[in-house]
Amino acid sequence: MDWQLYLRLSLMMFLEFAIWGAWAPILASHLVGPLKMSGKQTGWIYATLWLGCIISPFIGGQIADRWVATEWFLAVVHLVGGVLLLLAARKTNFWGLFGLMGLYSLLYAPTLALVNSLMFSHLTDPSAQAGKIRVWGTIGWIVAGLLLALWRRSGKLKIQGSDALTFAGVLSLAMGVYCFFLPHTPPPAKPGNPLAFVDAFKMLADTNFLIFLLISFVVTTELQFYYVPTAPFLEDIGVQSKNVSAVMTLAQFAEIIALAVLLPLLLPKIGFRWALVIGVIAWPLRYVIFAIMKPLWLVISSLTFHGLGYTFFFFVGQMYVDRAAPADIRASAQALIAVVTLGLGNFLGTQITGVIMDFFKKEGKFQWRPIFLVPCVLTVACALAFVLFFKG
Repeated sequence: MDWQLYLRLSLMMFLEFAIWGAWAPILASHLVGPLKMSGKQTGWIYATLWLGCIISPFIGGQIADRWVATEWFLAVVHLVGGVLLLLAARKTNFWGLFGLMGLYSLLYAPTLALVNSLMFSHLTDPSAQAGKIRVWGTIGWIVAGLLLALWRRSGKLKIQGSDALTFAGVLSLAMGVYCFFLPHTPPPAKPGNPLAFVDAFKMLADTNFLIFLLISFVVTTELQFYYVPTAPFLEDIGVQSKNVSAVMTLAQFAEIIALAVLLPLLLPKIGFRWALVIGVIAWPLRYVIFAIMKPLWLVISSLTFHGLGYTFFFFVGQMYVDRAAPADIRASAQALIAVVTLGLGNFLGTQITGVIMDFFKKEGKFQWRPIFLVPCVLTVACALAFVLFFKG
């Protein structure tokens, strides 16, 4: 892979995840603070992305597999999405913001699968090359948050509404323009079934693919036990609230190391099956340490398992899907895994996590040990099922 291609694809990943990272970690403080929205309303604003991931990835995959070059589709949806984010930034009522974020999510959701399919289509050795490109998505997420923090500290260029959504909107417009300069990725010259997503569903006839998809769904539901309760959990066991966000970036730094160093080193040697096993085992290891709750240094160190698990299960899973799918439906195959994990898994997982947290709440305090034992047991079951039944 030449350096020009590497830089073009890396910048694509950087901007794709910088957009998301600009608003997702901190929008809630704007919603429950200045806008006085309830926790339930805040949850629904965030749920728009998961709902979008249920509805629109197949549409995006169909368009890219059959009708329009992938980079052109990405350009249009990011440009329109940027305008929607800028409009959403100035909304002060729930329904107006919910509507705009819902429309935006319908446009952004398919891009998460399509940047992968575009990247894979231009790589000669994905197992060695893909991680070094995808790592820039994680870096983009981190840099977006740091730039927003610097913007706020400077006190300059104060705007009306949400600065996070405004920044995300500007990044989306920049991404839209940049997409016109990405490597040309047209639909296959001789496609098969006109409805590419129908052929994507036919992949479920492959037992290995079906097992992978089912386990991916269950693992994603349990992943929400990291995203939702980790911050209050860390505060309860002694981490100062002002330090929680910094402590949690350990997961992102571990993901960077896993993508840039461990994945290119190990995947060519151990193959998809055992790489996926490493990924799925990482989560029960973290959850059992969370359930033990001490010592504090061990709990904090276990956050690195998130970066390891995310890389070796979800990203390697996307690579496996690209390898398993016929060339003319690869975008739709990536859409299928996006719907099952980013869409259904994340949406149902947030609901399940909330129910479990409320069930193990006594006298206003969360009982963290039983809360984290629930995903621990389920992810151990997933790991065992994967080792026993997935043959790769």
